[in-house]
Amino acid sequence: MEKSESTPLLEVRGLKKYFPIRSGFMKKVTNHVKAVDDLSFTVATGETLGIVGESGCGKSTTGRAILRLLEPTGGEVIFQGENLAALSPNEMRMKRKDLQIIFQDPFASLNPRMTVGEIIEEPMIIFELYETSKERKEKVAELMQVVGLKPENSERFPHEFSGGQRQRIGIARALALNPKLIVADEPVSALDVSIQSQVLNLMRDLQKQYGLTYIFISHNLSVVKHFCDRIGVMYLGRMVELAPKNALYEEPLHPYTRSLLSAVPIAKPKTKRERIILTGDVPSPANPPSGCTFHTRCPDCMEICKTDKPEFQSMGDGRYVACHLYNQ
Repeated sequence: MEKSESTPLLEVRGLKKYFPIRSGFMKKVTNHVKAVDDLSFTVATGETLGIVGESGCGKSTTGRAILRLLEPTGGEVIFQGENLAALSPNEMRMKRKDLQIIFQDPFASLNPRMTVGEIIEEPMIIFELYETSKERKEKVAELMQVVGLKPENSERFPHEFSGGQRQRIGIARALALNPKLIVADEPVSALDVSIQSQVLNLMRDLQKQYGLTYIFISHNLSVVKHFCDRIGVMYLGRMVELAPKNALYEEPLHPYTRSLLSAVPIAKPKTKRERIILTGDVPSPANPPSGCTFHTRCPDCMEICKTDKPEFQSMGDGRYVACHLYNQ
């Protein structure tokens, strides 16, 4: 499917999310954890953008900051031409009809004291989508059927369902307000491998049926390749590479991306692939290295990498990379 780059549904510009570190008797702010540090990208209507990286790189924080479940420290989030970061709480509340999230843990994200029907119906009540209870109940039954659940089970509680079924309940709740953009935060990582493909196929079918746009956050590179159109690779709060999925997997540009992809298992590989082992640990986001934050682990590190932060630059054909190897 051809995606329009000229009129993105979502445009993120210089997004930052810093968490204060307090210490001492007076609990003064002495430093910040730079969970998301100057992130910029676009998402086209109907597209699935994948965001990948190691645990703690800022993927989930990015998704929550876009939706303002966490207040951004800086930057702009332009959704349909409007800056979400500048909206008042009441204005943002009305925007939430168009922006939904599917959480990683399908059990923790569902209220155990509410029935499945009540969980799916609740957003409709809050936003007064239907005039009567009967209309809402009919919509609940329709949504349950759409996600592969039996409507007659709407009076049951979340603990009476399996993990895969609970994630379907979460998807049905996200669809209740007819959103335009859904942030899927590791939606299948808590599920058995056999169930993962069922949920992913369901999400893909729903995307076609409802014209949805996804930001798909994951650490599983095989899942992302199967599901996404473009992929952004994050390291220590920054995006180091962004490219269409085929280009990224066939010819990764950034050394970090190459090391990640070298770890993905291949069924019946035709040629033996070099495994790139990174040395050292991921630095603390509270005290990131100067220059390129990856330079302490990079096999291609140069002197400039230790002092100058690389620009996130276009390489043509929808590819972007932040690396001094391409500034020569």
